[in-house]
Amino acid sequence: MEREIVEKITRLRHELHADPELSMQERRTKQRLMEFIKDNTALSVVDCGLWFYAYYPCGQEDAERIAFRADFDALPMEEGLALPYGSKNKGVSHKCGHDGHSAALAGLAMEIDRRGAKRDVYFIFQHAEEIGAGGAACAALLIEKGISRVYAFHNISGYPQGSIVLKEGVAQCTSKGFTVRMTGSPAHASQPKDGKNPAAALARLVLFTEAKASKKEYAGFVLNTVVQVDVGSRNFGIAASDGSVSMTMRADYEADLRRLETAIRAEALRLAGEEGLTVSFSEQDFFPETVNDPGAVAAVRKAAARCGFPVVSMECSFRASEDFGYYLKVCPGAIFYIGNGEAYPPIHTKEYDFNDAVLETAAELFAALAMSCDLC
Repeated sequence: MEREIVEKITRLRHELHADPELSMQERRTKQRLMEFIKDNTALSVVDCGLWFYAYYPCGQEDAERIAFRADFDALPMEEGLALPYGSKNKGVSHKCGHDGHSAALAGLAMEIDRRGAKRDVYFIFQHAEEIGAGGAACAALLIEKGISRVYAFHNISGYPQGSIVLKEGVAQCTSKGFTVRMTGSPAHASQPKDGKNPAAALARLVLFTEAKASKKEYAGFVLNTVVQVDVGSRNFGIAASDGSVSMTMRADYEADLRRLETAIRAEALRLAGEEGLTVSFSEQDFFPETVNDPGAVAAVRKAAARCGFPVVSMECSFRASEDFGYYLKVCPGAIFYIGNGEAYPPIHTKEYDFNDAVLETAAELFAALAMSCDLC
C-alpha cells in the first residue's frame, strides 16, 4: 500500500480518536468519515441517517457484490493515556479500536478507488456496535443489494502483532444484559417482619445464576456475570423493600442463552412467590451469536497467505460479543482478528489505544479479498 494512503488513514484514525462519540450519538464521526471518503475517492457515498455506506461499481453486468464493514462508536470510559491525539470529550474514548476499524476501511476505499476491482464493492460504516443496536439495520443492506459475501475485522491483543487470527463456526458469543427486579413493602428496621424485604431472595438468585451457568448441560460455552446488585437504600431505620440484580448472560449458542434465561426467570418467580414479592424483568444490549462461514474463513486464510501474513487459529470463541452476527445471519461471511501484540494492553482498559501498525495490515487483507476473484 502506498505510504501516502497509510499516512492519511493514520491521521484520520487520530482525528477520530480525539473526538469520540457514544453509540447512537456519532454525528460528527459519521460526517468526518463521509467527508474523508468524498475528499479522497470518487466513490458514491450514501447517507443512511445514523450510518452510511460507500459504493464501488466495477462496471461489469451481473458482477459479484462483496461488502466490508467497520464500526465507529466509542465507549463511556476516560482516556487514561497522555496521547497527542487523546480524547477531548470527557468520559468518552475509543478503547475498543473502532477508530482504527473505520480508518482501515477508509484505506480500503482509497485502494479500491485507485486500483479497481472485478466485483462491486460496498463499504459499510456502522454505528452503535457497542450496544448491539446498529448491526441489524445495516445488515438489511446485504439483502437489498444482493451481497454474496461480507467481511469485518477486529483488533485483538494477546496474539503476535500483525497476525491474522481465524475461527471457523462460532467466532464470538451471543450475550444479553438482563435485570430482575423484586419489590416488597417497607418496614422499620427494628421490625423487619412487618414488611417484605427482597434482599434474601435476590441473594439466593445470584447464587442460583452462578450455579446454573456452570452446569454441564449446554451445547457450548456459557457464562453468567453479575454486574450490579442494588437493594434498598442507606437508611438504617428502614428495611429494604425494593431491589434488583443485573447480569450479563453469555453463550456460544443462542439456544443455550435462552435455556439459561428461562431457568433464571423461573427461579426468580419461585423465590419471589415464596417471599410474597412482585417481580419484573428487563433486558437490553442483545447480541446474536457470530457464526463464521467456513468458505469465507478459507478465503481469509488464502488472502493472508497471499499477503505474507502469519495465520493463527483461535481454539475457542472470543467471549466478547459483536453485532456483526446480524450480517452473518443473512449473508455468508467472516469476521477475522488482527493481533496487536502478545503483551499489548487488552481492549476496554485504560492502557489501550489502537495499534497504528496494524492499519495497513487490515487494509491490505481487505484489498486482497476484494480484488482476487479466486478468493470469494
